[in-house]
Amino acid sequence: EELKLSKRAGTIVSLEELVDLIGVDALRYTLARYPADSPLTLDVAEMTKQASDNPVFYVQYAHARLASILRNAGDLGMAPQSHPQLLTHEREGDLLRALAEFPRIVASAAQLREPHRIARYLEDTASSFHKFYDACRVLPMGDEEATATHFARLQLVAATKVVFANGLDLLGVSAPERM
Repeated sequence: EELKLSKRAGTIVSLEELVDLIGVDALRYTLARYPADSPLTLDVAEMTKQASDNPVFYVQYAHARLASILRNAGDLGMAPQSHPQLLTHEREGDLLRALAEFPRIVASAAQLREPHRIARYLEDTASSFHKFYDACRVLPMGDEEATATHFARLQLVAATKVVFANGLDLLGVSAPERM
């Protein structure tokens, strides 16, 4: 269901009604992900869908997955360790480069007063994270011994979680530990 708002036609929906329809996180994120001067069509079904094509779900899910990996590592008695020289996989490099952009993105968004830059960055970084996660085993499987590479990847996961938590916080959106 799309909400098309028009003052002339008298189709106005209050923010309170929107929050009741879609929730505060979905509304804040959706409003933040578009430039202030762009037309906006709100699709309630799309904004409340729990699927990867819903941007707020996709970003929050990435954060929850990161938190889950760190919880599972804790259960295994593993803690992140910095061994950046071991992060040689292409997907590790892609994620590292994305994380390195965060300070520049935040500064640019603040200077230009364009929060959509942070939202779009988080979406792109979520994509980089999911590709990394699919390609690179972070935790040992079964009876496998944890290697220095596992610990290095765990450090990358911890850093990525910090970036997501900070980015979502800047947008006023929750960073769930579980979904």
